[in-house]
Amino acid sequence: MNKVFLIGNLTRDPELTETSGGVNVCHFAIAVNRSYTSADGERQTDFFNVTAWRGLAENIARYTKKGSKVAVSGSVQIRNYEDNQGVKRNAVDIIAQDVEFLTQKNANSGDDFYDSPAPSERSAAPAKKKPTLESFDDDGDIPF
Repeated sequence: MNKVFLIGNLTRDPELTETSGGVNVCHFAIAVNRSYTSADGERQTDFFNVTAWRGLAENIARYTKKGSKVAVSGSVQIRNYEDNQGVKRNAVDIIAQDVEFLTQKNANSGDDFYDSPAPSERSAAPAKKKPTLESFDDDGDIPF
C-alpha cells in the first residue's frame, strides 16, 4: 500500500497550470515539522513537492496561499530523470488525493482573502434582502 499523510504549511503560492489536454494541475510545496528536536534543541523540517489534479487543483489554487496550513493525503511517486549534465537523478513527489484546508478564515495576514468573492462576482451579484417572518395566531389547537 502506497499511502502518505502530511500536515504542513505551503512554502510558496500554489501554481495552477493546464495540460495540453485541458486538465488542471496544481503544484505546491509544503514544509512539515518533524515530531522531535535535534540534540541542539532545533526542530527539523522536511519539504515535500505536491501535485494535485482537476477540481482539487482548482480548489487549492483558489483557497490557499503561501503559509496556509493543509493536511494532504495521497501517494508517493518517484521520478527518475537526467539533469543537464547527464547525471541520473531521482525526485520524490506526493500525488494528492485529498487536501484539507486547516488555516482559519482570515488567519493569513488579516485580509478578507477567503471571504471576498472574485471581482467579477462582486459587481454582478445584487444585494439580497433577508426574508421576513409573518406572525400567526396560535390558539393552541392541534390541527390534526
